This record gives sequence, structure tokens and C-alpha cells, in this order.
Amino acid sequence: MKRFSKHLIAGILAAGLAPMAHAQVQSFSTPPQGSVWNTMASVISGEARASADMRLVVQPYGGNAQMMQAVNDALAEFSLNDVNDVITAVAGTDEYSVAMPNLRVVARVNPFPVGLYVKESSGLTAVSELEGRSVPSGWDAFSIARSHISAILAAGGLSWDDVRQVPVPELIRGSDDMASGRVDSAFFAVGGPKVAEIDASVGGVRFLTVEANDETLARIREVRPAFYFSEVTPAPVRVGVHEPMMFVTWDNVLVAGAHVSDEDVGKLLSVLFDQSDAIGAAYPPLQVMDINTAFKDYPGVEYHPGAIAFFQERGVAMTSH
Repeated sequence: MKRFSKHLIAGILAAGLAPMAHAQVQSFSTPPQGSVWNTMASVISGEARASADMRLVVQPYGGNAQMMQAVNDALAEFSLNDVNDVITAVAGTDEYSVAMPNLRVVARVNPFPVGLYVKESSGLTAVSELEGRSVPSGWDAFSIARSHISAILAAGGLSWDDVRQVPVPELIRGSDDMASGRVDSAFFAVGGPKVAEIDASVGGVRFLTVEANDETLARIREVRPAFYFSEVTPAPVRVGVHEPMMFVTWDNVLVAGAHVSDEDVGKLLSVLFDQSDAIGAAYPPLQVMDINTAFKDYPGVEYHPGAIAFFQERGVAMTSH
């Protein structure tokens, strides 16, 4: 009788806890507030809460390594990142001293052009003109920036040896230091809210041009295999882009931990593409999301099985890298 009672109580508890587990809060790991990924995750999470009743919250971390570690260790469910950085994290190379085998790609979200920008009053217009000038370096709390700036300098015909290196800890601080005059240039993504903030505070900013050709493409791919060039045209949200320009670009990807269920991955993908108009209206850079180019093959990373099932169900074929 006692054994039966124990089993009955355990069953009741399990049944009672099941809905609670299903409704458990899930988190989106991101860089600090003000970063593009934090903004994107906030918009996507807000739409997921509104249209799919997903209990998604945004959890900022100090930098890429921390936010990838959170997903790998099942402390967070989702994240957004440069696919190059995910490749590196899975392998445990370069900035990552420990491999993170539990990271899974869910979808290509959008192309992500990045650059070095300066005060308009500096008179600088091209990365090549930074020779002998100061460029933010170090990036102890945002190590991904090292490879990105290496690629941008290479696309301008420069290396770190050609510029003066001024240590900065992370993304937001780097822009603040440029605004204060501590460093001549700053690194950020096109469309970043912080760029607009700095633009307003210093009387105008400008992204620096790079040379986009076969030679410089080979150079940037020596830094990371999934870099490429894309053209960006002026728009109100693209502060600092004054004419059509070529930028070093990577693909932003949605990432999930291997511990996340196929159902939850599919549910978030449904939000991403079925509610794309609402998401794009809330954050215009996400208007370029396209389900037909979202299932892209990348070297060194696996897709989450829930994502594979989603794209197969929607009739979307994988595109080549």
C-alpha cells in the first residue's frame, strides 16, 4: 500500500509539473544592450511572446565567448552570432580554447556588413587611410572583433602592424572611445543603434570604404572561411553610409543548443518566417530575411534536427556556401 501511494503521488507530481516544464522560460543569449544582436534578439523574442506564446527573454552577456558558452552548457536556449564565430567555437580554435560541440545552427537570418567608422570631421574616407592612425584593439570582452577588424584592414590593404593599436574591452566602449577622441576609428555593424547615437553626439560619422576584389576576398577568407563582400546602399537606418559601398560581410545565424527540443526550434522558426513582416517593421535590417535562403550549408557546423525538419516540411532546399 505504501509503495502504491508513493507511485501515485509521484505520478500526480509528474502530471502537475509537466505543464510547468513546458511553459518554462527560455533565454536568448546576446552581447550587451546597444549591440545589434541584442536588438535583433529583443525584437524576435517580443514577437515570439506575442504570436506564439513562447516565454523567451533576452539575457545579455559580456561577449561572444560567454554567450556561446551559455548555449553550449544549456544555460540559454538560443543566440545570434556570426557563423564564422560559431564554426570557431564548435572547433575550439582561435579565441576559443575549449570546443563547444553542443552548438547547432537553426537558420541563416541575414547578411551582416561590418566596418570601421570615423567622425565625419576626420576627413578620412577609406580604410587604407588609417595607416599610422589608431584602431581599437585588444577586445578582451569581445574577442570576435579581432578577426573582423583583421579582415577589414586586409580589405583595405593594411595589417595590424600598419596602424596604432589602442586597447578597448568591448563593442560599446570602443565606439565611446572614438567619440571621446581616444581612438581614431571604431568598429560596428551597419545599422547598429550605437552608431546612430555616436553620429548624433559628434556631428556625423562615416564608414570607411574597402577594396572589394578577388585579391582582397582571398585575404579576408584567410581570416575566416565564411566572409564575403556585399554592397550596402544609403538608408535612414544605415547611419554612416553616405553612398553605395562594399563591406566585409558575414551571415548572421540563429543558434540553438543541442538540448533544445525540435518542437521549440520549429516554433521559433515559424515565428521568424511567418511573422517576418512584423519583425521587419520593428527592426528594418531584418526585412531581408528570406526563408528560401535561410537553409545554407556551412563548413564545420551542424543544423539542429528541428530546423532540418522545419525546412523539409516547408519545401526549402539547402543552398551551398
